[in-house]
Amino acid sequence: MHRPIPLLLAASLILAGCSGWSNSRVNPANWFRAKTPTPASTPAEGGANPLMPASTGSNLLARPAPEDRSVPIARVTVLRVEPTPSGAIVYAEGVAERQGPYQTELRPIPPAEGDRKNTLSLSFRVVYPVNPTDVGNERSRTVHEALTLSRKELAGIRTIRVTGQENTLQTRRR
Repeated sequence: MHRPIPLLLAASLILAGCSGWSNSRVNPANWFRAKTPTPASTPAEGGANPLMPASTGSNLLARPAPEDRSVPIARVTVLRVEPTPSGAIVYAEGVAERQGPYQTELRPIPPAEGDRKNTLSLSFRVVYPVNPTDVGNERSRTVHEALTLSRKELAGIRTIRVTGQENTLQTRRR
């Protein structure tokens, strides 16, 4: 019973001595309060976020850009465009040179100067394993790939062309 009384008395004396607590630097509520108002900063030109540091590319954990090892598929055999409520699905099937292709992709090809504006050109690309694989039969080398296009992406497109290494298939909108 005797111990709480001296502790209570000491705590009340310390508290009474802290009359300037609200303006004290020790008060955690004052740690992040701005002393003077500062004007709001405007974004830098080009729409860059001023809070993000400029990328220098010399980050310790930065990885180099991966090497693109994809090649066009040997032969495109099927091309279909199936309409959906939100646009269309471009479905392509091809035969690879050898077994084991992966990371298939229908990659858009930028239009050349002579190409028409209403043609969407796609390259059917695959990546083969580093180690040699068997050729196998045609059925074991068949690869399927699909690409979803929105109505906005399809606006003005009349022809869709898919290119492989040996051939090109195209379909037209009716």
